Amino acid sequence: MGLFSRIADIVNANVNAMLDKAEDPQKMVRLIIQEMEEGLVRERANLARFLADKKELKRQHERFTVRIADWQAKAQLALEKEREDLARAALIEKSREQQQADALQLDFVAVEEGISKLENEIQQLESKLDDARTRQKAMLLRTATAHSRLNVQQQAFRGAPASMMDKFDRMERKIEELEGRADVLKPNAGLQQQFAELEADDEISRELEAMKTRMISAADKTKEE
Repeated sequence: MGLFSRIADIVNANVNAMLDKAEDPQKMVRLIIQEMEEGLVRERANLARFLADKKELKRQHERFTVRIADWQAKAQLALEKEREDLARAALIEKSREQQQADALQLDFVAVEEGISKLENEIQQLESKLDDARTRQKAMLLRTATAHSRLNVQQQAFRGAPASMMDKFDRMERKIEELEGRADVLKPNAGLQQQFAELEADDEISRELEAMKTRMISAADKTKEE
């Protein structure tokens, strides 16, 4: 089973069920990254063992190589001394040593392949882990920004409209007071007093219209955001 298959099993077993019920996505992301980090530690430990095995296999193969050469030399010496029986025995021992050396060579090749595969998987996991950490930072920033925007919108919703409506209420009360005063004015009121009332009414109306315009502009700006 490959590294990423094992990582997938871990994540599926320990994380997926929690993600469905997660109230804190950031906590879940940290858990996934932690699982990846632990997997990376395990695979690096496996790589260290493979490298140690490779060194030991190399040392053993070198010892068998020396023994093979030694039995070859002994067989040659026995033939020179016309001891064919000893030469045959030496070649038999050489053959045994060669078989073990060949088996070690096969193990050596298998370990090298394992090392190559582990190094590749570790490199991929490191890349994925770096990407996950980068995305985690982006998520933290986006979450903080979203919270800030939400707070601003909530404050604006709670504060500004209420404040604007209070001002509307005050302006309406002023207008009602003016209307009441106009109703009790005598028909023979002086022209100067009547024009003063009209000017006051116009000023209040202009202020009211200006407030309406500002409120509409603020509402449009909020929609655009």
